[in-house]
Order: sequence, then structure tokens, then C-alpha cells
Amino acid sequence: MNILAIGDVVGSVGCRFLRSRLPALKKVKGVDLVVCNGENSADGNGITPASAEYLLQSGVDVITTGNHAFRRREMYAVFDSCETVLRPANYPGDDAPGRGFLVYDMGRVQVGIVNLMGVVYLDPLDNPFDTADRILGAGLPKITVVDFHAEATGEKKSLAYYLDGRVSAVFGTHTHVQTADEQVLPQGTGYLSDLGMTGPVHSVLGVKPELTIRKMRRQLPVRFETGEDPCEMDCALFDVDEKTGKTRSVERIQVK
Repeated sequence: MNILAIGDVVGSVGCRFLRSRLPALKKVKGVDLVVCNGENSADGNGITPASAEYLLQSGVDVITTGNHAFRRREMYAVFDSCETVLRPANYPGDDAPGRGFLVYDMGRVQVGIVNLMGVVYLDPLDNPFDTADRILGAGLPKITVVDFHAEATGEKKSLAYYLDGRVSAVFGTHTHVQTADEQVLPQGTGYLSDLGMTGPVHSVLGVKPELTIRKMRRQLPVRFETGEDPCEMDCALFDVDEKTGKTRSVERIQVK
């Protein structure tokens, strides 16, 4: 089974680029399932019902999010009603809209998708290690992947080794910079510290450079705007054995 994980989509320009490139990539690589981080898919940050629907209609099967999941209040009802749009599972208590994991039924096989958020340099959510234990303890399919939306590489890799052999893959999101450390861990879990970003190449994490420069030089409020074409789509392909749930190989991909 080939599972494609796509890095944070930035703004409408990133959404349009994904739609223009994803169908061909799915065909060439024989992709069975697409998981995409969409927490920045709306212009101006966050995710909206419109951007979520656009991604799902463009060939994405499951949308994951992160620290910007609840920036747009109009998304709250979507998180509650659409099971293929996830928010981090380790929000404390029962107040957060939506769900943090699902079992995606593909007919011949079921796939678990878990969305977690790191706590190093980010919001003080519940411990992601303990949350992962709780979710996996409740029972998920043999094939399960985890989007770990986190800042620190050390936290990401620590979770991956903690879950090695218990899930099929752990891939990081959030930093918008693709890392070159794809590997299969000793017990068969595929790993990449960060998938990267789907958005404008000549940008600072998707934002027009002149705006981030102004912010960093003057330290005054600046309204960020998404950069423009050309774009690229950063992603990774996990080849997972359907019988064992182990990853056989990880291919890091950048689509121009």
C-alpha cells in the first residue's frame, strides 16, 4: 500500500498548486491514500470550510491540522461533522470540536490516521506520548500513520522511536521545511522529521519575504500575505506492507 503524506498547504495558491499536481502524482506513484496537512490552507492563516472542501475535492482523502486548527471559528462545525478533517488529538478535556483520529475504511483494508501536536515551543496540550498510548490502546488497524505537528525535531524523533513497531509511519509537519532524514526505524516504522510545505518557493514559510523582513527589522505588527507562484509540493511516499503494517520504504518527494 502506498500512502502519500503532503506537507502544510499554504493559502489558496498552495491549494491550487496541489490540485494541479496531485492527480498525476497519484497515478505515477500508484498512491492508495492521501493524507494532507491543511491547517494553513486558508488565505491569511488557518483552515476554512471552503479550503477544506477544496482539498478534499482535489484528491486528498484525510486532512490533518495543528496549532492553527481553531483559528477560524467557522471551521468548528466542520470538525464536528466531517470525520476526514482532523484536529490534534491531545487537546485537553472534551471541549475541543472534532476528533483527533479516525479509521479510514478502504474496503480491502482499514487505515488508522492519528493527528498529534507537540508541546515543545508550542501550546501546552496534553502529553502527546500519553495520548498516543491511549489511542493505540483503544485499538487501531494494523496500518496506522501519525501526523505529528511539532516544532522540535528531538520531540518528533523521540515520539517516532517510542511508537516504532506500533504504527506504520510517523511524519512531522509544522516547520514548512522538508528534512532529509527519511528512514525506516528498526521495528518497521517509516519516519520523516518534516514533510515540508505546499506553497510558494520564493517565500518565508509561505509568506512574502518583504513582509517577514519588515516584521523582523521593525518589530511592529505586519499583516502577512501569502507569496505567489512558482510553487512546489513537498511530500513523502510510504510503502507499507498490508500484511504486517510495517513500512518497506520511504521516498521523499518535491513536486515543482
